[in-house]
Formats: sequence, C-alpha cells, structure tokens
Amino acid sequence: MIPNPPMDARVVLAMATPPNQGASPWVQLIPFVLVLGIFYFVILLPMKRRQKKVDAFLSGLKIGDRIVTSGGLYGSVAKLGDDSVQVQIAANVRVEVARTAIVGYQGQPPIADAAN
Repeated sequence: MIPNPPMDARVVLAMATPPNQGASPWVQLIPFVLVLGIFYFVILLPMKRRQKKVDAFLSGLKIGDRIVTSGGLYGSVAKLGDDSVQVQIAANVRVEVARTAIVGYQGQPPIADAAN
C-alpha cells in the first residue's frame, strides 16, 4: 500500500499542467497570422492600389493639363521635369512645384490625398 503524500505535495501536484494537454506552438500562432492577414487586406493592399493609381496619374501628366496642387493652386502644366512641374497659374505667371504636390485634374475628385 502506498502511503498518502503530505497535503502540501497534493496541492503542488494539482497545480501542475497535465502531460500532453498543452497547446501546440502552431495553434498559438493562428491568431497572430489572422491579425497579420487582416492587416494586409484592410490596410496594406488598398494603400498599394492607391499608390499605383497616383503613380500612373503623375507619370501620365502632359503639357496643357489643367491641374490642382495640394496647396490649392489651379493652373495648367507648362513644363515637365523629372521631379518638378512648372504650372502656369495666370498669364505670364509660372510657378514650379514638386510633382508629388499635384493631386488631381481641375473639376475632378483628387487622385492623390493632400497629405501625400
């Protein structure tokens, strides 16, 4: 006959994790992977699509296009550079703005956000 262990030992044994009942590390990764997937499809994918649309708009600018800048200037494209654009805002008045400051065509909703 096995003698009963002392009361302190029973409490310690009762608090221990039973063998072979711990969760697998792969099962613990499932919530993390789900959060990353949701983050990708809700935030990153729409940002990539919007950026492609903005890049296509900026690369498709041509002389004579009537545009709006993020600062609120309305004018037409007079000269195109690699990183900048000359915009004619009045007769004989031209300003040079960064290409990224152009947010859309006049009379249409903005292609790029003003925050860019």
